Amino acid sequence: MKELESIYCVLSQLYVSLSYDEFEDLVYDMRHVDYKMFGIMNGEILITYAGVVIGTNFYHKRHLVVFDFITDEKYEADRYGIMMLDYLKDYAKMAMCEKIVIQNYFSKNDEVYKKNGFEKLNGEFVKTI
Repeated sequence: MKELESIYCVLSQLYVSLSYDEFEDLVYDMRHVDYKMFGIMNGEILITYAGVVIGTNFYHKRHLVVFDFITDEKYEADRYGIMMLDYLKDYAKMAMCEKIVIQNYFSKNDEVYKKNGFEKLNGEFVKTI
């Protein structure tokens, strides 16, 4: 339960209208699509969070879908987001994915994604790995 509260504190910076009860219900529902939660912690404080699913479709083939990606605004100047992108790239490779597709993100991070090999396609950031 404490882990979910930590995730909610950071994730609510991305989804400001999401209540904790809605968040908890959605986490339960997303287990059915094998939603994975990754975080970078500093002690007991969650700094960066990513929620992902392995997806397959005709357009991207087998790919890692990053539904939720955020670094706590207090730590944005640090390199935690880039560390998470590196981890997600390794995770996607191990899962035999061809691409990483980031769907929900802060637009102020556009340059970070571009510097890390992502290109913007149809409102998503996509990187072939």
